[in-house]
Amino acid sequence: MNNLKLKELAEFLVEAKIKTYANIDAKEVKAQRPHFKELEYKRGNWEYRDSYCGFFFAPGQEIVRFNKQPVWAMAYSGGMSKKHHGNIDFAKETFGFLKLALAKVNTKTPYRGPKSYSFENYKYTNNIKGNITDFSGTEKIFFKKKEVFKQEYIGGLIIPK
Repeated sequence: MNNLKLKELAEFLVEAKIKTYANIDAKEVKAQRPHFKELEYKRGNWEYRDSYCGFFFAPGQEIVRFNKQPVWAMAYSGGMSKKHHGNIDFAKETFGFLKLALAKVNTKTPYRGPKSYSFENYKYTNNIKGNITDFSGTEKIFFKKKEVFKQEYIGGLIIPK
């Protein structure tokens, strides 16, 4: 992909992420894999699908297709700290905050949220390495300065034969 298309990819990713998981009213689509939750966004020749399973610990994958061909992917894995497994109300509140942080995604780093974001007793941090073609990172959420959520992610362009 040339630079113009990388810019288009970044713009599409930001749009898709804001319209799916970061959107409190996002609707799930029929899952391609049993027992997974999936969110989808389409615009023109671009398609985005976020597919994950679990709740307290919820690994998943995002795929972007252009003209029906996969061009970009990201895998992620992590979730609530073990101390908070089973605390559904606190996890829901934490994931609500995560959605606020992820809604701050930008075209410079369109993978997860910003480097840092705070709201009330919560703080989100995101340590990012690389660029849209090849990247990795770790995001964390702190509640009253104690880590309650951690997730690793990795991804980049898909290079066909």
